[in-house]
Amino acid sequence: MRDIDQFIDADALTDLTVALIEAPSENPGGTEAAAVAVFADACRELGLTVSTTDVEPNRPNLTATLPGGTGPGLMFLGHSDVVPAGPGWTGDAYTPRIVDGTIVGRGSADMKGGLAAIAIAMGALSAAGVELSGPVELVCTVDEEDSGLGARDYVTQQRNSSFLGCVVAEPTGLRIVHGCRGAAYVHIDITGRAAHSGRPSDGRSAINAAAAIIDVINSDDLAATPDPTLGPGSWNVGLIEGGQTISTVAPMCYLGVDRRLIPGERMTEVTDRLSARIDAAGITGDGIDVTLRPTLDTPAFVTAPDDRLVTDSAAALADLNLPSELSTWSAACDGGFISRELGVPAIVLGPGDINSQAHQPDESVAISELVSAAKTYARIALRMLG
Repeated sequence: MRDIDQFIDADALTDLTVALIEAPSENPGGTEAAAVAVFADACRELGLTVSTTDVEPNRPNLTATLPGGTGPGLMFLGHSDVVPAGPGWTGDAYTPRIVDGTIVGRGSADMKGGLAAIAIAMGALSAAGVELSGPVELVCTVDEEDSGLGARDYVTQQRNSSFLGCVVAEPTGLRIVHGCRGAAYVHIDITGRAAHSGRPSDGRSAINAAAAIIDVINSDDLAATPDPTLGPGSWNVGLIEGGQTISTVAPMCYLGVDRRLIPGERMTEVTDRLSARIDAAGITGDGIDVTLRPTLDTPAFVTAPDDRLVTDSAAALADLNLPSELSTWSAACDGGFISRELGVPAIVLGPGDINSQAHQPDESVAISELVSAAKTYARIALRMLG
């Protein structure tokens, strides 16, 4: 398998990562089209067959395929959108810089570097003329950072596809993550009745009701029903907005809530349970109205340690003298849709670190790690399909 390394060009990998960063695709914003166009051209130049499908205007999913035999294929999964640059950068977030062997720029780790590594690995397999028992498919979705529109559209269109596994190239420091919690976002709108603050009893405070709802959320004993691999789910109230003026009883309040899911949980069930607990606490009525609006619903997944995808990926890492131990993630990713809706085993394995690099100023990824990722991806494909 070492022969495949001669077809993995570090300069080409660096150049593609830089080109993808230079095409901003911030989400929210719906601006993935420019980055996808760059990526599509690069994949074609690498000998891959490329197709795109608009999920929404200017928001195309991309599929790049390396043909193989008639057997089941191998999927690699990534996303084209990035979180907003935000403040604190020491240079322009979309003018990539190479500093001490790392590429600095928004999306370098999460996850344009990972996308580039997949494409270069597939191009290496094509250039080497390797015979594969099934196709290798790269799926690049839109909207992973917000509501998963791209992944949800993809699984709707691909229910009859056959894959031995799916490798999600999110930044894991090239560690195998065989289980991820899912994520549900619940928007809670609370309306009360305004009154003069001199006589608050004349009104109904939406802020007070919000505080009571937060107490209900915090008292949810999720630790009592943990997943054996991932542990319990969790709640986080990430946003609160409300009130009208200091001298007015608050007639409205909003809570933005994140619920991390474990396998088997669904957003609708979580939302219904929370709604019932709010009603049981006596918060609603008498001038207080509460509406729950669930949006994001990314499934959790766990892939068995003895699944072929896991063992072949571990062997590929070991071949490069890289750590092959298994771990789990508290974050969520599009791999949950592939696992739940298509029944395809999934792992997360990619260059960069989600905790120290992703979603931060001066986001970066080491070029050497990108090269190791490309070599690993090529080896996984050879082990599973070669």
